[in-house]
Amino acid sequence: MAGKIKNSDLLNVYFIMQKIRLFEERIVMLYPEQEIKTPVHLCIGQEAIASSVCYYLKKEDIVFSNHRSHGHCIAKGLELQSIMAELYGKDTGCCSGKGGSMHLVSPERGIFATSAIVGGGIPLATGAALSLKLKKTKNIAVVFFGDGAVEQGVFYESLNFAALKKLPILFVCENNFYATNSPLSARQPLDNIYKRGEAFGIKGVRCDGNDAISMIDKASKLIKKIRHGSGPFILECRTYRWKAHVGPDCDFDKGCRPLVELESWMKRCPVKRIENYILKNKIATREKLNIIRSKIEEEIDSAVRFAKNSDFPNSKDLYSNVYYTESSCPGQK
Repeated sequence: MAGKIKNSDLLNVYFIMQKIRLFEERIVMLYPEQEIKTPVHLCIGQEAIASSVCYYLKKEDIVFSNHRSHGHCIAKGLELQSIMAELYGKDTGCCSGKGGSMHLVSPERGIFATSAIVGGGIPLATGAALSLKLKKTKNIAVVFFGDGAVEQGVFYESLNFAALKKLPILFVCENNFYATNSPLSARQPLDNIYKRGEAFGIKGVRCDGNDAISMIDKASKLIKKIRHGSGPFILECRTYRWKAHVGPDCDFDKGCRPLVELESWMKRCPVKRIENYILKNKIATREKLNIIRSKIEEEIDSAVRFAKNSDFPNSKDLYSNVYYTESSCPGQK
């Protein structure tokens, strides 16, 4: 399987994965300074999914993310400076400091919305897919969501409509087995998310979300099929987040998850797995990988300086680019 994947593709996906990992590890380091006020939902441990899926998307393809959005947005091309400035609440952020971590957007890069509402991006992506089909483009819509989102009624409503209209959409479930601190087994009678579309005639695929090789193979094939008119697919990626549901800390010490479970998943680190594969198969040397890491670190350093040196939004712009009604904000015109 891996033999069919170009070495250049493996290295490019590895680069994206490392960028996501190192960027979020920097957030963990910076958060105690109390300059980043927005809540952060980190995807450390899940990097292979966003990197592999978005690598095969075009600029015009549309992505919808959720509260755990950093990885998806980085993989789709949003600059680190823009994201970091948004986390610091600065005017130079992608939402001028008003969106924070959970609402990163960049329409010019095909990142139309990130929704903190569980399952909120699913109907938006379905509508975007309908628009793409009506325009007769070859572009597709992709929506990333967690296992908790499949418990929302709108998930099944969207599957029904997507199947009915044969829409160009990929439903990507990042199944990390927890909704906040509630395990999958306590919420769903069956562990079969990839089969949830069968009632509507939608095929699903399950893969190891911590194996970038498998992710590249599955994602590239499904995206190609959808682009050529197959209709919707579900891609269930089994993975695990290392950090707490929200914030830079772990949660095993609070009794939220067993430490042994976390440790077992950390041994399956997606970044380390693709790195070992690259080295073992002599696709790149350790020296080259170190150079890649150094370049990313320099980019992150620059993003932090940019964010800290940027200005906060001006008070006169408080209501610009924000939807509000006169009743909710009396006196504003």
